[in-house]
Amino acid sequence: MKQLLVFLCGLVCVLADTPANCTYEDVKGKWVFQIGKMGHDNTINCTGFPSVFNPAESKIEVSLFFPDLAVDQFGNKGFWTLIYNQGFEVVIAGRKYFAFSKYKQSGSTVKDMCDQTLPGWSHDVLGRNWACYAGMKQEEKRSVKVRKTGLTTSYAGIRYRSNTTFVTDINRHQRSWTAVKYPEYENMEIEDMIRRAGGRKSRITDIPKPAPVSPEHARIAVGLPKSFDWRNVNGVNFVSPIRNQASCGSCFAFSAMGMNEARWRVMSNNTAQPVFSPQDIVECSEYSQGCEGGFPYLIGGKYAEDFGLVLEECNPYTGSDGACSTKKDCPRMYSTKYEYIGGYYGACNEALMRIELVKNGPMAVAFEVYNDFMHYKSGVYHHTGLTDRFNPFEITNHAVLLVGYGTDMTNPETPQDYWIVKNSWGEGWGEDGYFRIRRGVDECSIESIAVQSFPIV
Repeated sequence: MKQLLVFLCGLVCVLADTPANCTYEDVKGKWVFQIGKMGHDNTINCTGFPSVFNPAESKIEVSLFFPDLAVDQFGNKGFWTLIYNQGFEVVIAGRKYFAFSKYKQSGSTVKDMCDQTLPGWSHDVLGRNWACYAGMKQEEKRSVKVRKTGLTTSYAGIRYRSNTTFVTDINRHQRSWTAVKYPEYENMEIEDMIRRAGGRKSRITDIPKPAPVSPEHARIAVGLPKSFDWRNVNGVNFVSPIRNQASCGSCFAFSAMGMNEARWRVMSNNTAQPVFSPQDIVECSEYSQGCEGGFPYLIGGKYAEDFGLVLEECNPYTGSDGACSTKKDCPRMYSTKYEYIGGYYGACNEALMRIELVKNGPMAVAFEVYNDFMHYKSGVYHHTGLTDRFNPFEITNHAVLLVGYGTDMTNPETPQDYWIVKNSWGEGWGEDGYFRIRRGVDECSIESIAVQSFPIV
């Protein structure tokens, strides 16, 4: 008890910077997009748009229908999708529009202004002719919600202490996986552990459940191999090496870079093996929040198409925020056709994930991390429901790379289907840097928001 009291006395309560939390119900409907002067490139600064120095010059009306149909005032049909609960993207009449949803925070009160966007970016589908834009919903019923964040505990300066009892309880509670104490956690700040597992600004609320499997996809899935692993396809490994993100909340960048690295290998039959720079994402991307978190759809897909990726040597990883220091003369390598598995946010399921994995290569996935996962060493993970009262840990959304699947037959009477997942916590963690997690039951929401994109080789 003394240990617990000493730990709690060191806690400080601060207000969290909580992004918008907008759902399909909030966003669908009729919108007006104000568009600024066109003709810019991707270096355009849209901060504060519209303004006296960057005024709106035109506008379009776009109606967004559930789940992915967009129609403008001229009858042109296009596509749209939510981007997690953070914003949305529209593709219509040859142009793309992306912005984060607007929010305002005062103390512990957050106003989700889901009927408006923050200043965003528009360009044609070829990545040219950039302009700023901002959107406002036109319906009488406004999509504005007021919520309390409560006090989010900051563990700044509070260091982790190993709890042998917690690890023992995990191993006694179940036989599916084994937990251990990791020496590198000792004396790590709790805030750094939260960043390591995704970061506060990667937190997704109201994650959609997996979509129903269509008869066609069910038929295709039945014909897939019973097990598959991109690390060993007829003796060939198509997955890039394990890396360590350290205490920066850059898992989204490692997941996104890992997907593009692996798919370059797949599409080139391993003749090209690039290793891309996560530091370029952390420092240079306006589509993410650096070491505080981000999302694979916006990085492995949209950033890779709009700005391109650079090799590791162009901006070596430091695991810290800072000014963009990527070498200017480094060539960029691009990807395209980025999408949520199933085509839009909320369309994903286990069958589609296996189909796309086998057909196209590893993909970025995210899942909810509980504090028992931090101690995973081997086996098929599932959340035990146990908590470590000496080491409080906020649930985060951690981005990782899906590389395969299989079935554990340790106990033939209770076989366990699993995913094989590449983590970014170094080779000494888990099963040589990888972990397995239950498949087919949406364990920790891992089958809900998978993302893929396609390198331009």
